[in-house]
This record gives sequence, structure tokens and C-alpha cells, in this order.
Amino acid sequence: MGATWQATGRYGLASAPGALGLVQDLLNTVPAGRPRAADLLSDTEAAQEWLDSALTAWAATMERPAPKVRLDGEDLTRLRDLRRALRDSLTPLSEEMQGPGAGSRAPVTEAAQAALQLDGSGRVHLEPRGGGMGILVATLLLTLWQAQNTGDRHRLKLCRNPRCAVAFYDRSRNSSGVWHDVRTCGNAANLRAHRARSRDTGAAQT
Repeated sequence: MGATWQATGRYGLASAPGALGLVQDLLNTVPAGRPRAADLLSDTEAAQEWLDSALTAWAATMERPAPKVRLDGEDLTRLRDLRRALRDSLTPLSEEMQGPGAGSRAPVTEAAQAALQLDGSGRVHLEPRGGGMGILVATLLLTLWQAQNTGDRHRLKLCRNPRCAVAFYDRSRNSSGVWHDVRTCGNAANLRAHRARSRDTGAAQT
């Protein structure tokens, strides 16, 4: 049975491969899409429901036990800050995009624990460590670090349509995708740009 990513699935998106699906799902807890979906981190109860589902999906994907994490108010604030920092990191600084969850780009610094572990076959793995929220942050950061090393991280993007801004995994051959769906967001953006050029041309001719 495949993993079910609650936040990403509600936007009809395919999940990123492996553990990167957890990062994508966190990014997609924002109220994005048209019409706007609910913020899955709106309060502690909603966030806990999302987290339980996401960790179950992560465990199914990785074929490992799901860590137990119970959120309190401080944890929720930390999780929202991390979500914002991750979304900011996927938005080019030159792009004037005010998508869902956008705000000031105050730096968010996160630290987490990980340990090198030798398995029975002699292979060495880096494993997240910590308890509660600590193990969640460690898992997310370790996943991103591994994705940096494999080159997968640059394929995790935000749809350039500011009315959408969902997080998608770009599976194009040259990683050139900017829309989560060219037929919807891409065509709509191109139509708006065409209309804007037409208005500018008309104004210049009067």
C-alpha cells in the first residue's frame, strides 16, 4: 500500500520521491490553490492531525517505524517558522511573489541532532536523533541535506503562479518546470501576460 500524503494529495499533486515527500507535504500545509484550501497548521489540533498522517506516510515510504511526536503551542510556532523558512528558500529573491504563507524573510536558524550508525552489512548511515519536535526537525533537515547531495532538492519548487504557489516536484528532464501544471497555472499566467502587453501597446498608441 502506497503512502498517502495528506497536504500534497489535496492539491492533486504527485509526491516527491522517498523521504522528500515529507518536506513537500510540510510545504503544502499552507492555504494554497484555487479555491484556497485550509491551513493545516492553523492550530495545534489541526497540526497534530496533519503530523500524525505525514509521519505515517513517511514510515510507509521508508519502511521504518514512525516517530512519536506530540505538539504543543511552542512546537507549532517552531513548525510554522520552519515552513516559512523552507518556502522562502524556494522563492527567488528577485521574484515579487506574495504567495500563501509569504511574509518577512527574517532568518530562521534550526539545529538538529544526527548520528552515524553502522548496520549489519557494514554500511554507515546518518540517522536523525532527538525526542518530540527534535526528531521531526532532524528528519526534515537530514532529508534536505541528503537531497542536496543527490541533486533532488533543486527539483522541489513552488508553482510560480502566486494564486497557486503549491510545492511540486519537477520531473522534467532538464528541471526547467516553473508551474505545477502548465495547462492551468502556466496557461493562465501566459494569458495575463498577453493581456498586459496588449494594454501597454494600446496605451502607447494613444
